[in-house]
Amino acid sequence: MAVFTRPGLHRVAVLVRHGLLPIELGIPHALMGRARSATGERLYEVVTCAVTPGAIRTEGDFTINVDHGTEALAEADTVIVPAAHSRDEPFERGAMSPGLAEAFARIRPGTRVASICTGAFVLASAGLLDGKRATTHWSAVERFERLFPAVELDSDVLYVDEGSVLTSAGIASGVDLCLHMIRRDHGAAVANEVARRTVVPPHRDGGQAQFIRRPVPEPRLSSTGTARNWALRHLDRPLTLRELAERESMSVRTFTRRFREEVGVSPQQWLTQQRIERVRQLLEESDLPIEQIAARAGFGSASTLRMHFQAALGVSPSAYRRTFRVGAAPDDAPGAAVGTSAGERG
Repeated sequence: MAVFTRPGLHRVAVLVRHGLLPIELGIPHALMGRARSATGERLYEVVTCAVTPGAIRTEGDFTINVDHGTEALAEADTVIVPAAHSRDEPFERGAMSPGLAEAFARIRPGTRVASICTGAFVLASAGLLDGKRATTHWSAVERFERLFPAVELDSDVLYVDEGSVLTSAGIASGVDLCLHMIRRDHGAAVANEVARRTVVPPHRDGGQAQFIRRPVPEPRLSSTGTARNWALRHLDRPLTLRELAERESMSVRTFTRRFREEVGVSPQQWLTQQRIERVRQLLEESDLPIEQIAARAGFGSASTLRMHFQAALGVSPSAYRRTFRVGAAPDDAPGAAVGTSAGERG
């Protein structure tokens, strides 16, 4: 009997283990389970599975009952592996337990596989992260690097998208990761609506660096939030560091240092991220030609927009539009009007 019962929906299997963090199980169900099309139709079917169905211990004082076994993995389009804090964790030598190895052998080629928090240890043990970028919780970085030297670990980010394999940092970054996958699959409008209903931000700035405790934290006399809010209202302008620093009555040097401490990236990187998000919104929700979108997002020219967009998302603006809008013209040549459809990797 098939595990997934809703034909046509994207099938998501959440693979849980003893020591499960309950909140991490809830994230895919709450976010992907709530995703709807513009006409209100469900977009994902999410099920929970385990190597051995039945009672699964959680990190709390209760168990959960899991009905499905690894047969769910064989049907899934996406597999998500949350963290598990348990003495049964089999990764002291970077090797999988036989049960997990058999489970992963059932995943079909081309299936998207993602992890939340230290669930990255499972993906790395399966060899899925060798030669790829990945992340995990900052507190587990040293152990991860020791066990999996073939993985390019980035401990400063909230999540890493390597196409068919994605990893995320601590618990809350599972929210960021699921919203990212929804955005990748169905566009920013759907992801933003899920975020609004869940009362979480659709996109968080910066990375894990802002959450790592420093031995001697510097006192913060002022925040850079006022400057960020002002910048978001003026993205069409060629904003300078001096302008932003003056909004907080700081020197450029002090502002740059405090901005990185608070946000996790440099002001220039943050501005580029926000401009890319503005471009995505305009590509999805408007018929504006690429030159006008470039001007409204502050990139100055269509060629500059294309360069940054390709670097950030791996596709051209016209390809993005073809995926996320209906009836777009495919022309992305300089000077041509871009139609009303868009695309993104995955």
